[in-house]
Amino acid sequence: MNIDIFGYIAAILTTAAFLPQLIKTLKTKKADDVSSTTLIMFIIGVLSWIIYGYEISSRPILIANLITLILNLLILVSKIYFSKTLSPQ
Repeated sequence: MNIDIFGYIAAILTTAAFLPQLIKTLKTKKADDVSSTTLIMFIIGVLSWIIYGYEISSRPILIANLITLILNLLILVSKIYFSKTLSPQ
């Protein structure tokens, strides 16, 4: 059995877990309940996983974390954008 299969399963599940949050944020145009600190810490962690995955030549780690990075950056950018555009002037 190829152990990478578990890496791909983990990659798909943990990456897909952020899709509902991104979809909700884009639909409601709100991300007040999402902590900026948590997002930034998570993004730094994901960047570390990307470096680690690159160094050990692990495709599942690289692919999952690159996609997760993009999703979380979109959530963070949406949070910042929606908080500025919808806040009272």
